[in-house]
Amino acid sequence: MGNEESTPIDESVPPQTLTSRTLEGLAEYIKSGKASRIVVMTGAGISTSAGIPDFRSPETGLYANLARLNLPYAEAVFDISFFKENPEPFYTLAHELYPGKYRPTITHSFIRLLHDKGLLLKLFTQNIDCLEREAGVPDDKIVEAHGSFARQSCIECKQPYPEDDIKRHIAAKEIPRCHHCKGLVKPEIVFFGEQLPQAFFENRTLPMHSDLCIVMGTSLTVQPFASLPGATLEGTPRVLINKERVGGLGNSADDVLLLGDCDDGVKRLAEACGWLEELEKLWAETARIVRDEVQLARHETAKSKDEALEDEIDKLTKEVDETLNLSKWHKEKVRSEIMPRSANGAEDAASYGLRSGSRSHEDEKGNLGHVFVSEASKETQPSSTKSVSDRKEDGE
Repeated sequence: MGNEESTPIDESVPPQTLTSRTLEGLAEYIKSGKASRIVVMTGAGISTSAGIPDFRSPETGLYANLARLNLPYAEAVFDISFFKENPEPFYTLAHELYPGKYRPTITHSFIRLLHDKGLLLKLFTQNIDCLEREAGVPDDKIVEAHGSFARQSCIECKQPYPEDDIKRHIAAKEIPRCHHCKGLVKPEIVFFGEQLPQAFFENRTLPMHSDLCIVMGTSLTVQPFASLPGATLEGTPRVLINKERVGGLGNSADDVLLLGDCDDGVKRLAEACGWLEELEKLWAETARIVRDEVQLARHETAKSKDEALEDEIDKLTKEVDETLNLSKWHKEKVRSEIMPRSANGAEDAASYGLRSGSRSHEDEKGNLGHVFVSEASKETQPSSTKSVSDRKEDGE
């Protein structure tokens, strides 16, 4: 596969732990059962095939495509000081990146496979996209060094914010406010000017206790994350699955380089370990998960539209009812003022020339019975109240 093949560095330095610094030597080590505490370190490169841009690629990276947000500088979208003044650009971006829209890659499923086999000690990731979670890697196995969309809280009082609420706000491109102090809410992504999560510092020594380190899709340029591979003990095999060599990996006696696309690299490693069929089956399941998420989102959108329609109908119905009640009140008021009543409370209709055959206010002509007189009333109507045309027809 071209430059994807294992690339041993300085063959004159013999490995201490592996039989050879090749894919085959690495697979042999894993299949022997000697790799039972694997630490994995990942960056944006494992998510690009899911359609999520990385941050720093000159033309296609996230920062290169933020000009439309009119930022003073691209990184301002993740600057806590700028966010406090203007949170709108971040939430515009969050609308596009929020979990549920992207399917985990086969690389994410490979990490899940390591967990399923009881081999994953810990995953350290720089990514904020939560695709590891979508692939089924448990929360307690993940250290999100730069935070993620998995949790959210108020930047003022630090109170957690409900996930359903922030989902609704992000979907509507609205800025959420804390239910307690009305402060700005944001996902617990580490912005410039903020400290890394405590979980990172609590777990940063775990590489010392690992028996295999896998580094994938990262430039290893951002500290302190970039120091993690160097925390492994001498003699612990390290494998880099990446498009280019980074972080000095390849210089140690038990380093293996699999240069190229991450997805292709993990498939090759899985195949060498005899896991390829299991891996592809796991990855196939993520298609259903994402489909269900999309269907749920569509259902919620349709539901919200239906609810809005129902609210509008209720509002109109209430207005009609109020109008009808007003009309009824007006009708009764007219009756009470115009219709004289006898001592026993009955209407003295005779004094107003109204016959038993005339239509009441409640007739089918839209409450205009006092104007549109019935045919029966015409026949018994005295001449003095007949129309000119009626009198001509009667020969008067």
